Amino acid sequence: MPLTPAIEEPQIHESAQGPRVTPAASRTAQTPRPVPGPRPAAVPRPGRPGPARPAPPAQRAPQATPGPVPAAPAAVPTTPSVSAAVPQIQLIPASAEGALDAAEEAVDLLLDTGRAPGDILVLTSGDPHPWAAHELSFGEAAYWALHDAGDDVFYADAAQAQRAAGRPVVVFAANGGSVDTVAQALPVALTRAGALLIVCGDSQQINSVLGAGV
Repeated sequence: MPLTPAIEEPQIHESAQGPRVTPAASRTAQTPRPVPGPRPAAVPRPGRPGPARPAPPAQRAPQATPGPVPAAPAAVPTTPSVSAAVPQIQLIPASAEGALDAAEEAVDLLLDTGRAPGDILVLTSGDPHPWAAHELSFGEAAYWALHDAGDDVFYADAAQAQRAAGRPVVVFAANGGSVDTVAQALPVALTRAGALLIVCGDSQQINSVLGAGV
């Protein structure tokens, strides 16, 4: 049987092939850039006003021609009021046995509120204050030297009130003595007080001496 010659298929060489085309799926498409346009106007933040227009320059006022300075008016002398000359009176009810303790509490309160110790004089109508008795043991000269120094609270007997100098505050303790002693010592204590007289004692007895207005 005769053999039929095989038909050779034409071979396509690489040089005959066209350019290779990469599939579209394998490429990443580039996003086109937007075309720059005009920027929108800036929106002011809430609560912050936009820039204010500058105010027009202020007009200068014409300068006044300096004239003669008027003389200061003369000070008018004032007469001190009667209430400023009379010290205030404060009554602390206490028995004769407790009058000295009440006076000590009053002194402590005065010092705590800013009163200087040299502003306070304490007078007693009965037994002398322990401090006064102690200082008198060194002699009257040393005792009154402390009074003249005026840098501490001074304690004295009511009978010595005439010799004691006045101070802004006088504390009078009616801690005993006769009614006449208290009646004579209280007016003297009032004259020694510059601003305040504190009386520690029986209310009825004190009011009968100084008046019902105490």
